[in-house]
This record gives sequence, C-alpha cells and structure tokens, in this order.
Amino acid sequence: MKTTKMKLGVLLFTAAFTMTAVSCKKEGCTDETATNYNADAKKDDGSCEYADPVEDESMVMVSSNITSNTTWTKDKVYVLNTRVAVESGATLTIEAGTIIKGEVGSGANATALIIARGGKLMAEGTATEPIIFTTIADEIQPGQIDSPNMDPELDGLWGGLIVLGNAPISADAQAVQIEGIPASDQNGLYGGTDAADNSGVITYISIRHGGANIGEGNEINGLTLGGVGTGTVIENVEVVANQDDGIEWFGGTVNVTNAIVWGAGDDALDTDQAWAGTMDNFIVIAGGSTDHGTEVDGPEGTYLDAHTLRNGSIKGDVNSELGDFRDGARATLENIYYFNFPDPATDGRGDLSISGVDSEANFVSGDLSFSNLQVTLPAGVVLSDVFKGGTDVHATDVAAGANTVGADKSAFVGWTMSDARGQLTDF
Repeated sequence: MKTTKMKLGVLLFTAAFTMTAVSCKKEGCTDETATNYNADAKKDDGSCEYADPVEDESMVMVSSNITSNTTWTKDKVYVLNTRVAVESGATLTIEAGTIIKGEVGSGANATALIIARGGKLMAEGTATEPIIFTTIADEIQPGQIDSPNMDPELDGLWGGLIVLGNAPISADAQAVQIEGIPASDQNGLYGGTDAADNSGVITYISIRHGGANIGEGNEINGLTLGGVGTGTVIENVEVVANQDDGIEWFGGTVNVTNAIVWGAGDDALDTDQAWAGTMDNFIVIAGGSTDHGTEVDGPEGTYLDAHTLRNGSIKGDVNSELGDFRDGARATLENIYYFNFPDPATDGRGDLSISGVDSEANFVSGDLSFSNLQVTLPAGVVLSDVFKGGTDVHATDVAAGANTVGADKSAFVGWTMSDARGQLTDF
C-alpha cells in the first residue's frame, strides 16, 4: 500500500505541474506586423494593434470640379483622376514649380483640366520653376524639370489642358462644344462676343504625354484654346509627345508668345474657326507620326478673321509636311524656317500646299499670305517641288544653319524637357 500511495502522489504532482505550466503559457500579440508585437508571447490573445495606413501627404487627388477660388502649391503633386473643370466664377491658381499628373484613361475616363467659360487659370510658372502637366506614370517630382523615367515618344496617357472663353469664333453657332469633351458636359462650351475675354495667365508650363482618345478619331490636344480672348496671357508653353495636335486654336483672339511643340502625333500647330491672334516665336520638332508643322483651316461660319504665325523654326521628320492650308484658310506666315523634311518626289510628303479653290482664292487676294520663308532643301530638290501653288516666290533655299529667320531658341533654354533632352541643338 505504501508503494501505491507514493505513485499516486507523484502522478498528482505531475498533473498539477503540467496544469500550472499550461496555465502560465504567456499570451500576447504574436503578429510581427503589429505595433505591439510581443516576441515572448506563445499564444495570441487578440490584443494586436496596427498603425493607420501611411498616406503620402505630398499627393492630392483631384476628383471633382473646382467651384470656388482654389490654390495648388508646389509642395504637393496634384493627381487628376477624372475630367476636372474650373467652373464659371472660380479661379484656379497654380504656384510656380507645381506638378500636375493625370491618371491613365480613355473614352469617358480620360482625364483633363478644363478652364470653362467664365473660369480662370492663374498658372504662372518661371524659367527656374515651370509648371508641369504630365501622366501619373511619370516619376518626376517637385524641383525636377526632366522626367527620370519617361520615353519622349510615349503619348496618349492622359488628356490635356483645355482653356475655353467667350471670344468670337466662326462656327455654326455663336457657342459650340469643344472637341474631346462629351456634349453632355456644359463646361465644354466655348465662343461668344467678348474679344477681350480674360481666361487668366499661363506662363512657363510644360504639357507632356497627353492626347487620350475619347472616341474614334477624337483625341484631346496638348493645349486646346477655344474662343480665348486677348485678355488672356499665354507665354512660354511646351507640349511634348501629345497623341493628337500639340496646340490647337478654335477661333478666339488670344496671342501666344514662345511656344515649342515636340513630337505631336498629328499636327504640331492647328488653327480653326477664324482664330484672330498672333503666334510669335515658336519651334516645332516633328516626330515620326507628326503630320503637319502647321495646319490652317478656314472659317466654318460667317465670321471672317485671320491670324499671324511669325518667327518660327520647323524641323520635319520622315512623315511630315511643312504645312497645309485648306477650306478657305486665312492667315499670314512670315519669317519661318523649315528644315529636315523629306523629298516630296520620293516620299509624297515634305511640301507646303494650298488645298481647295477657296484657299487658292484667298492666296490670290492676300487673305492668305506668305513672306520671308526660308528652307534647307534635300539634295536635288527645288523650291517649286516643296512650295506649291505659287508660294515658292516667297521662299528662299539656304544652307543648313545659314537661315536668317526663325525662332529665338534662347526662350526655351533651361526650363523645357526639349532642352533637357538635347532637342534644341539644331536650332
């Protein structure tokens, strides 16, 4: 009996010890990602705590129209994730050095910034701090001018900048809907009777990788100017790699000084609906898909007026034409230098043409005029091969680099992507 009692005592002691050991197993938070993770805990007691998700406070998502005065500051990156309009009565001020990025999208999801009639954009960049519009795929950050990752041929990754005003246009109606914006969006209307209309100030801005397609053959331009008046200041503008036109005017009276377009997918400069302003000092650098250095279309209504393009240098590419003047075109071109265009006899491109009887009549009357044009021709090509319809009498063949007319490239040095990528060396 003694032996049995001793064995029973040992068993009771062992069981008690085991129960004590189990009950003393340390509990706590066993998730290593938690802020209160306990490395000594053997059993999770549900007490884990987690930090709030870290938000990038330097990035601001813009998801709705701007209806009151708003300022975007250079210490933030502003991301457009929809079509955003600055509505009538509101002013959007963008500080020098600010970066705006558009989400990738097409069709109804294409992102763009629209300055509606009656709204204003005060985007006053500087030569040391330009304002940059680009795609969300661009890793550029405030303080940078060139992108660290973007190929200059990438286009169509977001929409573009659209400025609309109340100045006269030549169309079917006094006010019409701008291309690239659905008819259901009333912020897309432009045109009116105020030639001095003021849509704000746009200086030292670079617009990159835009031109998203919203429908068959309907893309957004890099910079669209619809019915913009002379009260608006537009100076020092760059458009890089836009899938459609670089800059397109639809009527209006606004003047533009110092503009550079590199790698437009369609026309570098396109004018429509009797734009009546002046473009002074511009550079076009055609890409492989660039159609025309300049395309000038005539009025579409009874309102007749004309614009001036002067002091420009246009560098062609394999598929480019110098210019096309059509549908009753009215304009003055002066002091323009053309070079690097293909031989029109072998490539079917590389010429300057006047299309249609109305444009031809305007050339005869002087409503379409050319003066002091210079060109560096391909070997074996003569002026009349390139300058069609009698325009050759206004052109001179010069050796490469011997031109005495054209753009002053110093206006684009230091603040443009074109300069940063070495595209100004030929000018």
